[in-house]
Amino acid sequence: MSAPNLPVRWLTDAVASVFGALGFSEQAAGLVAGSLVDADMRGIGSHGVMLLPMYVDRIRAGSVSRAERAEVVRDKGAVAVLDAGHALGQLTGDQAMRLAVAKAQTYGVGVVTVRRAFHFGGAFRYVDLAARNGCVGIAAANTRPLMPAPGGASAVVGNNPLAVGVPRAGGRPVILDVALSEAALGKIRLAADAGREIPASWATDAQGRPTTDPAAALKGLLLPSGAHKGYGLAFMVDVLTGVLSGGAYGRGVQGLYADVAVPNDCAHFFLALDAETFAEDAEEIARRVDDLAGQVLGSALAPGTEQVHLPGDIEADRYDRALREGVALQPSVLAGLVGVAAGVGVPLTVPGSVG
Repeated sequence: MSAPNLPVRWLTDAVASVFGALGFSEQAAGLVAGSLVDADMRGIGSHGVMLLPMYVDRIRAGSVSRAERAEVVRDKGAVAVLDAGHALGQLTGDQAMRLAVAKAQTYGVGVVTVRRAFHFGGAFRYVDLAARNGCVGIAAANTRPLMPAPGGASAVVGNNPLAVGVPRAGGRPVILDVALSEAALGKIRLAADAGREIPASWATDAQGRPTTDPAAALKGLLLPSGAHKGYGLAFMVDVLTGVLSGGAYGRGVQGLYADVAVPNDCAHFFLALDAETFAEDAEEIARRVDDLAGQVLGSALAPGTEQVHLPGDIEADRYDRALREGVALQPSVLAGLVGVAAGVGVPLTVPGSVG
């Protein structure tokens, strides 16, 4: 039985009410809820409301702080280093990218790293923020080791997410947001919850054999996107995040689910480039991006193809549709939301379908 399409406002308020019941301010609760719901609206369920029970477990266990801002521990010109103190990553990530944008508007470039951090949700949110403020934005995070080096049989690098966003003159920003594995770990968890098989290219089992069983994959290794290329990029993201911030990297980063009492201790990287610095006219870069986008969208189509897309367009179209038709959550995710809310004293009445 499928769950109803939920109104965006109801879902956002429901998730925010959970964080409010845990002592977060209305602004902070709304920001984190918006991040999770935004991901589901875009069809990125791995970074959506499915994460809420784990977040709540960690807050209650004390491995995620109730602090709402990171401490600035180093601030030198265009560069800053923040210590998140294990606060919710959406809160410190928003703070960090806003600081990077402010520095870019002064120096042309702003770079902010964050140590002692926690999962920051979908990286697309931060580069979208930069792009809508006239900057090219880059955001990245490290995770616990999940992928082997080429030829290796043990996990040595995370599937470290990387996002880039660029402003456009004539439309929404162009956004690339990818995990550096063939699939995000959360997608495999969702498949396991739903009893669905996964492509054999996503992961191996504990013996290193490609598997279509998500339960077996959760005990094995994720496979890098593009083989050695994804592995190499993941290694470099670990340098940008964990090494540069003075935070955890490699085996120092802990899993999100294994022991909720142990801090995740990941690290983040945010970069903003003020587009105006690169051109005489503030709009010139955005117009050039528009021209490049037009070349892509106007290109010849392969047989059987109806349309080509810019990076992020499919997710943005889903977002627009969700605004009209509501958000479809996997039944297990909706049940998790209702259960977690009840556990913090917030009874929820699920509305009927929007669509």
